Amino acid sequence: MQPERGTRELTILNAVAQALNRSVDLDAALHAALAKAAELLDLHAGWIWLLNEENGEHYLAAAQNLPPALAEKPERMEGWCYCVEQYFEGTLAEAANIDFITCSRLKNYMAGTDGLRFHASVPLHAHGKQIGILNVAAADWCELAPEDLSLLYTMGDMLGIAIERARLYERSAELGAERERNRLARE
Repeated sequence: MQPERGTRELTILNAVAQALNRSVDLDAALHAALAKAAELLDLHAGWIWLLNEENGEHYLAAAQNLPPALAEKPERMEGWCYCVEQYFEGTLAEAANIDFITCSRLKNYMAGTDGLRFHASVPLHAHGKQIGILNVAAADWCELAPEDLSLLYTMGDMLGIAIERARLYERSAELGAERERNRLARE
């Protein structure tokens, strides 16, 4: 690893860690991760799919700067797509570039895409369990370098831990409230 690149990567990971550690709120963590990934890697848009813990269905949990073709028609962000399919099949094991031709959300739209031509998909895991996908996109017709994909994968690991922490905190708060209700009911 070249010293300059190593310093850049450490600076980016430190900024992401600081952003993720500012709150135990899930929405705040997701939006912080998207904002930092976009800012530090010069990306335009991003969105995060999470898996519902109860039924395993995926849902759009956060988005940033979606192009009008997607933002103005939220139904286009529903259902299955290529990257979600790859994730559930287990073939999206690392951060990967997804060409816009195979991105089922962008391939049929030339207008309203703000020039987005590809996105990178990053699997999110916590303790070996699938929890979601981080997608990031840029307007330039290019693919992210392997170093940036590796960096995104590490960011995805950090985000997975932050998601798990936020979910555990939420469960803990719910249990605390339930215990308090039970205590008050006994009195």
